[in-house]
Order: sequence, then structure tokens, then C-alpha cells
Amino acid sequence: MDLKEKLVSSFMAFEEQIDVTSQLHDVRTSAIKNFENKGFPTKKEEAWKYTSLNAILKNDFTVFPKHENAIEFAEVKKYFLHEIDTYKVIFVDGKFSSFLSSTTHDGLDVCLMSSALTKPKYKMVIDEYFNKIASKDETLTTLNTAFANEGAYINIPKSKVVEKPIEIIYFSTGVENALMVQPRNLVIVGENAHVQIIERHQSLNENPVLTNAVTEIFAQKRAIVDYYKIQNDLLTANLIDNTYISQKQESRVSVHTFSFGGNITRNNLNFYHFGERIDSTLKGITIIGDKQHVDHYTLVNHATPNCESHQNYKTILADSSTGVFNGKIYVEKEAQKTDAFQQNNNILIGDKATINAKPQLEIFADDVKCSHGCTIGQLDESAMFYMQQRGIPRKEAKALLMYAFSNTVIESIKIPELKQRITKIIANKLGVNLGFDL
Repeated sequence: MDLKEKLVSSFMAFEEQIDVTSQLHDVRTSAIKNFENKGFPTKKEEAWKYTSLNAILKNDFTVFPKHENAIEFAEVKKYFLHEIDTYKVIFVDGKFSSFLSSTTHDGLDVCLMSSALTKPKYKMVIDEYFNKIASKDETLTTLNTAFANEGAYINIPKSKVVEKPIEIIYFSTGVENALMVQPRNLVIVGENAHVQIIERHQSLNENPVLTNAVTEIFAQKRAIVDYYKIQNDLLTANLIDNTYISQKQESRVSVHTFSFGGNITRNNLNFYHFGERIDSTLKGITIIGDKQHVDHYTLVNHATPNCESHQNYKTILADSSTGVFNGKIYVEKEAQKTDAFQQNNNILIGDKATINAKPQLEIFADDVKCSHGCTIGQLDESAMFYMQQRGIPRKEAKALLMYAFSNTVIESIKIPELKQRITKIIANKLGVNLGFDL
């Protein structure tokens, strides 16, 4: 039985185990039918032209972990942003860990999706927001919707400025020979509210893991959301990350994606505008080697006037690694005065690394300011020579040039301790030993 057949056959048993409303049942049923009809995406689809999941899907994944696996804080402390105090929502093999979590809060509604989907007090919120911005057609998103049960539910009330960042971390222990998990996050940020969220998926041993995650973010009027994704997993981990963002009038949402580890990583990032004077920021740094593969697929749908979007993705590829950037800016006829910027810069270290880039603009308004650009090249040998002439060894000179290349994205991180953490991870990836291994 292949993975698709296993998932479809498991759906009925899954629904029997959870208490759901008839409306949610209809949502799940429609979603699993979509997945059953389409199956996993293939390279025949334009959006997946450069990314194949075939090698991953050969694993015999366990789709429902049999046991709850406890881990000690000392084992995983280094994966937390422990330099400062944070709220923590932690999952181990897809299940909530109350021991590792710290969700004591003042005026915040932070709980589990399993609670939000089943408890009557959350029904109105779930009816209004759950699965409203996530794609009804994208096959891996609908697969997640069919099995949506656990993940982080975060509802920030109107005018609330959250004092501490919220960390969402999914650990995989490797107790199963191969594990598939499908976390579902729902983030609602009220009018004039402000929150910072850090998300991470981390394997603790080398057994294969496939994570198919979906996050829906709703930013109400004048809300500010800073979302950071740290992807620095083991080479046996695979991540499909689907994030959908709805923005209302004058809201500001930024998503930073740092892709350093893992086997195959696919980031689907989709922004939708529902009001004027919206600001959307999409930035990323990818530094990979070996045979790693990272695919960024972005969409900003400008549907209203006087809005801005800024995309800036930096990629450094070594060895036989492969990068993909497919960024799309869509400007509807009504979206006059749009200001949209997209930039993708890539450095190839060695002759076997590959980048496939496809920046796209679709503009149906006539009073806009839109630009996109893509560069692919190697390190500047004249700059290397200049630095070596001034006593900097070649290895350090190479690392400094690559760090400078990434710095425009690093500078925009708004949490100082996270900026320091990312800087040190990048330094290690570039071969500069700072004694900090994550």
C-alpha cells in the first residue's frame, strides 16, 4: 500500500476518533476527496516543475504515532531562543507537550487546535476563520485540512501588544522508523495588535520525517505580525510548509524564512490583501549544500489600491544542492497605486549546484510601480583577492563575502536575540567556527 492509499484508507478511522461538528465533517470530507482525486503533486504540474517528492514517498511512514514520547528539556534546550523569555507551544511527534510548553499568558488566547476545533466556546471563531484562506485546491493543503487536529491556536485580542515572542516548535523523536506529521496552525491578530512568532520543525534523530504543515494567519486592521521560520533540520527531514495570510486595512505582516537544513524543503507562502494601505514583507535566506533541495513558491495578490509588498530572497548553493524560486506578484484591476518589489539573488559555489528561478508579474492595473529581478552568479574573485591582499585568509574572505550577501535580510530581523542566533547559524554554515552548533 503506497502512502496515498494509506492516508485515504485511514481517513474514516481518523474521523471516528475525534468529536467534530457536521460542518467540520463536510470540510474534511471535501478535502480528502480532493486529495484522493489529485494525489501528491508531480513534476508534471507547473508549480512543482523542479521539485519531485517521489523519493520521499517511498518511505513507509507512520501517519498516526502510537505512543506519546517524552523528552527532557536539557535534550532540546539549544533549539529554543533561551536568551530571552518567550511563550512556548511545543509538540513532540505531533502531540502537545505540556511539560516543555509555557503558555501562561495575560490576555492572550493561546491553546491547541484540537481544543479549538472541538470545544463549543471556540465554534464562532472556527466557523469564521478555519480553512477560509487556505487553498481548497492545492492538494497537500487539502490533505492537511482533512486530517487537521493538532497545532497551535493563537488569538490576539484587539489592541494587545504581546510582550514576549511566541515560539512554536515541532520535535520529532525518531521513535517511529519513519513518521509523517501534519500540524495545523491558526493565528488571528486583532485590530491594532502586535505579535512576534518563531516557528521551527526539528528532528532529534536520523529516521525519516515528512512534515506537511499548514498555517493560516489573519491580520485585522492595523495589526502588526512578525513571523520567523527557522528551517535547520537534519538531512533525513522533509518539510512542506503552506502558509496563507489574510491582511486587512493598514496591517503590516512580515515573514522571514531561514532555510539551512533538511533534505527537501518546499515553502508555499501566499499573501491576500483585503483593504488599502497594506504592507507585506517576504524575505528569506537559503544556505544549503550536499544534495539538499529548497523550493520557495510565493504569491502576493494585490486586490486593493495603495498597498505595498517587498520580497527579497538570498540563496547560496554549494555541492550538488538545488534551489528553486518561483515568485508571483498579481495585481488586480482595482489595485491602483500598488508598489510591489521582488528581488531574488543567488550565488553558486561549485559547478554542480543548480538554481531554477522564475520571477513573475501579472499586472491588470495601469497606475502601479512594480519591479522584479533575479541574479545568478559566483563570488567576486577580485573582491576575494583584495581581501587576501590585506591579510584575510581565503576561507574567511569567502565567508565574509557570503555573509555580506545575506546581511540585507538579517538586518530586518526585529528580535535582537533571534538576529544573533541566525547570524551564528549562518557563520557556521559558511565555515566560520563560533562554537555555536545548531
